[in-house]
Amino acid sequence: MEALDLLLNRVSVPRLIEPAPDAAQREILFGAALRAPDHGGLRPYRFLTVEGEARNRMGNLLAEALVENGGGADEKALEKARSGPLRAPLVVVVIAKPQDHYKVPKAEQVITAGCAAHGVLLAAYALGVGAVWRTGELAYSAHVARGLGLAAGEEVVAFLYLGTPLNPAREAPKPDVVDFVSEWQG
Repeated sequence: MEALDLLLNRVSVPRLIEPAPDAAQREILFGAALRAPDHGGLRPYRFLTVEGEARNRMGNLLAEALVENGGGADEKALEKARSGPLRAPLVVVVIAKPQDHYKVPKAEQVITAGCAAHGVLLAAYALGVGAVWRTGELAYSAHVARGLGLAAGEEVVAFLYLGTPLNPAREAPKPDVVDFVSEWQG
């Protein structure tokens, strides 16, 4: 796949089925993540893979967080939280692990982790693997952070859902670039 075609046409693929990416594909996906822009070469991110029965445990963790957050969760909301990780055969949790650094602010390190997540999405599209970034408010729950084993200072940046596309990829929307670019003249 041509690089510009990839950059201009990648889309999210929300309907995913088995199989999950295989070992060779995962090597490429995570290799692409490791190419994220990284001031200072800190690699301020890590990944958890969640598949099989662990997806049910992750769903239960999300439902518990919903209750703990006191959002007045009804059974429908709890079921949605429980079934979320089952929407794909593989969920990759992207975790920012910012470090104290004299030259690289923590906010920049979190952005680097987001770029690593985007690298996984780009590589998935290039490989024909379906992928979608679905995070939501529960990703930022302290209960979820504890349940996933995050260390102090770490935070979830993304839940990436990966698998085989159920349907062909849709065509990428083509917004007009001029709507997003302006010149600053001081």
